[in-house]
Amino acid sequence: RIKALLQQLPPQDCDERYCPGLAEEERKQLRAFSAHRRWEALGQGLACPVPAARHGCPCKKCGRRLNKGDPGISASRLGDHLWHPSCFCCHFCHQPLVDLIYFQQDGTIYCGRHHAELFRPRCASCDQLIFLEECIEAEGRRWHPEHFCCLECDAPLRGQRYVMRSGRPCCRSCFDSLFAEPCQACGDAIGVDSEEATHQGLHWHARAACFCCSLCRKPLRGQPLTARRGRLFCSESCSLGWDASSATSTTSDSSDSAFASAPSPDS
Repeated sequence: RIKALLQQLPPQDCDERYCPGLAEEERKQLRAFSAHRRWEALGQGLACPVPAARHGCPCKKCGRRLNKGDPGISASRLGDHLWHPSCFCCHFCHQPLVDLIYFQQDGTIYCGRHHAELFRPRCASCDQLIFLEECIEAEGRRWHPEHFCCLECDAPLRGQRYVMRSGRPCCRSCFDSLFAEPCQACGDAIGVDSEEATHQGLHWHARAACFCCSLCRKPLRGQPLTARRGRLFCSESCSLGWDASSATSTTSDSSDSAFASAPSPDS
């Protein structure tokens, strides 16, 4: 329950004590924002059996009827409507509202978190609402400018190139050293600045020298290909040719080994 409350009603959305580092102007905006929401949007649903006078009324969300004695939820800010308990949930995340605490906007029910995000962006790093005039937006998420940093070394990335890793930005240097995939052909890491080709979960540099047929060396970028045991081929014939050459090589190696281990005539 506590975990759900912290998710649905983030304390930093209404109490400046949970927002260290805010400038005075940001504190003023947070106080005004919180007071306005409490006055205009905050409410708590009331759970009670459906009275006889409301027998057969439709649920405000799903439209299915509520019969006399069924458990129902009413919300004073939303008029003379009733909901099934399971239907009284946030419009955005669809989670049941803990303790039936809701925020309404234009007749729609939200949890506190998603109601606040209708009006202010939320920082993907600190989870606080952003009251600055500017923020950084990337990959559909937003950050305080000072919080847009590399997930590994904390280097500021504002105005820098970056790679997203598990939903967080990573600088080029950290990505190349920690997360870059090795090329199946040359074995070198495929860095941020390198074009990459993938097939069946394996990775290659997209250049012709690496992403090519294992037998005839024909470049495969943009071409049909076939794969066998982690190797790429431009055609079935090349694939069969590789198998034949491998078999010949194995036979030759076995014969050479047998010849080398045979006793000499003198012995």
